[in-house]
Amino acid sequence: MLIDSHCHLNYEGLVEDQPAVLARAREAGVKAFLNISTRQREWEAIVATAEREPDVWASIGIHPHEADQHADLGEAALLEAANHPRVIGIGETGLDYYYDKSDRAVQQALFRTHIAVARKTGLPIIIHTRDADTDTSDILADEMEKGAFPALIHCFTASADFGRKVLELGLTISISGIVTFKNARDLQEFAKEIPADRLLVETDSPFLAPVPHRGKACEPAYVRDTAKFVAQLRGESFETLAANTTRNFYSLFSKAAP
Repeated sequence: MLIDSHCHLNYEGLVEDQPAVLARAREAGVKAFLNISTRQREWEAIVATAEREPDVWASIGIHPHEADQHADLGEAALLEAANHPRVIGIGETGLDYYYDKSDRAVQQALFRTHIAVARKTGLPIIIHTRDADTDTSDILADEMEKGAFPALIHCFTASADFGRKVLELGLTISISGIVTFKNARDLQEFAKEIPADRLLVETDSPFLAPVPHRGKACEPAYVRDTAKFVAQLRGESFETLAANTTRNFYSLFSKAAP
């Protein structure tokens, strides 16, 4: 059994046929889904999906692309939304210097706001980072000194050095279908290093469909292809990797624990 630790079930490409998308994933052995938000106006719909589907959970947060539009979002709004029984994570949030769709200082400030909420609630913060290794690791290290908080780097594509730094800080790392791409040699090598108790798998659907589904909208069912690929990389059985990543999900996202 597998868990898709990061998907966007309410995004175009999935939401139009959401019941069938979920049915296909369940048939593929996916037992739970974390439906991720990226802007405040999505929160209600994403939580509603989790209320309707007992194996779907929700996160609440602001993607760095949306930071400028949420510059005045304080802790109170996040804390209130996090109280919902189906909300198990804070994010996705973080830093994206590749597209620079929001001012970097605003991204950093909002990232720290999310961290403060993760610390106060005990819910894991789900981190997006792209071309921002140094600032992301520096902020995480600085904030950890103020008080520990659970955290996850989702869709890991950064350097091995960054990966080792965040592992030292106690973070978990999630691998997406990018690991199956031919040009992902560095990621494939680093995936072998991640401790068995700090690894998750995800789709980030409807984006980043893994081989052999490239060119299609990604679906949560495809987390099985990513998990099989990662297990082979690591010299593990698929069953072992599935069991470990499922256990890790419930250990990190303890509010969802059976």
